[in-house]
Amino acid sequence: MATQLEPAFEQDLIDRGYSRRQLAKAAALLGAGAAAIHVTGAGAQQAAKAVVGAVRIGANECWTGPFPVAADAAFKLVKEGNRYEPDNEHQKLFDAVASVEGIPADRVVAWPGSSDPLSRVAVAYASPTRGIVTADPTYEAIWRTGDWLGAKVTKVPLTKDYAHDVKAMLAADPNAGVYYICSPNNPTGTVTPITDIEWLANNKPKDAILVVDEAYIHWVDGPNAAKLAATRDDVLILRTFSKLFGMAGMRLGLTFASPVLMEKMMRYDGGQVTGMLPMTAVACGTASVTEAGLIKARRAEMNAAREKAVSHLKAKGIKVVPGSQANMFMVDWGKPAKGMMEALMTQNVQIGRSWPIWPNISRISVGSMEEMEKFNAAIDKVWKA
Repeated sequence: MATQLEPAFEQDLIDRGYSRRQLAKAAALLGAGAAAIHVTGAGAQQAAKAVVGAVRIGANECWTGPFPVAADAAFKLVKEGNRYEPDNEHQKLFDAVASVEGIPADRVVAWPGSSDPLSRVAVAYASPTRGIVTADPTYEAIWRTGDWLGAKVTKVPLTKDYAHDVKAMLAADPNAGVYYICSPNNPTGTVTPITDIEWLANNKPKDAILVVDEAYIHWVDGPNAAKLAATRDDVLILRTFSKLFGMAGMRLGLTFASPVLMEKMMRYDGGQVTGMLPMTAVACGTASVTEAGLIKARRAEMNAAREKAVSHLKAKGIKVVPGSQANMFMVDWGKPAKGMMEALMTQNVQIGRSWPIWPNISRISVGSMEEMEKFNAAIDKVWKA
């Protein structure tokens, strides 16, 4: 049950156009983990309930668990589980991330996943008078948070190359409070060029926040947006360990942002949330981020499995949305995606869902090579043009 908001926070929300009823919703969202999960779908990331024993390629999970060196680090903390924090574990994580990303350690904060900070940035910087702008299709959690709070949500179609159309996003709502870019984008896996992200950072309202969700960035062998958070007070980067690092069930995420931005984000109970992380997850994350060779090898393994599936689909004349650089891709069946999802399930293969804007297109997560071979075999059995 949520408690009252602090007077200063409450006044800030009122000044930004929130009603008393919306204040209560903000308190519920930030004060109760159950409420946040209900609003954002954080528990399952909007994926269907997993079918145990099936080929599970619907939730963008990694097909395997943490790197062995990271699992060993986590187990060491299991054996020291009698201590709240055996040896400055949080700071070790922040320092490791800072060394890899080239950003100050005081701009790194760890969270139990990335859904909580994604909701918080909407509460802190969007409002009924300052909306939220996103692409469509994209990861929808911030849509639901905006709807829950009563903030205007504007959705802008992707470009013909399936990138975020940053100029159209700004034109769609020049006075928004939050602009959200997911790159690589979920569900398309496509990357928005850093130059476009920088353009939006430089041209949006000065008091608006640019959120760059880089949950899948480790699958990309290229630049990222972390440097923006290293030098600016109006950019928030989201990261997660649930994708390439194989830690979905361990619930560890990061934000990169200036202390000034985070101060407003952390109002009410943010410090308590970030201070309650399992030390096993923190240690696992610390050991993972510096393993450049292992990251590169896992990326290459995924790329090979993705190409095997995409090539098989194309050979059968099935359209695949091009350009994915993540562990997912979109398949256009040319007919309702729900039917293909059900047909593949008869072959014990569980794929992802479609988006309202693209009802004929399914998101397919990339599993192991063996799993993608089983997906291909299932396609051979059920596909009818």
